[in-house]
Amino acid sequence: MVSKEDVSAVLELIRPSLQADGGDVELVEVDEEGVVTVELQGACKGCPMSQMTLANGVERILKERVPGVSKVVPAG
Repeated sequence: MVSKEDVSAVLELIRPSLQADGGDVELVEVDEEGVVTVELQGACKGCPMSQMTLANGVERILKERVPGVSKVVPAG
């Protein structure tokens, strides 16, 4: 099972890049199947590129650094 603490630690590494663009990310939950739910905040929340940020940024990095992460989905 994927540890919520491990996911949080990696999100802390990603956060400065998002904040540099006026956005942020908050961890909502991690389920038993390794699906990580996050909420994009600030400038990221309504950005048309937010889906690319999730897939190519947040998801890719989490999969590389946290064994067991299967995908990252937006909250809501």
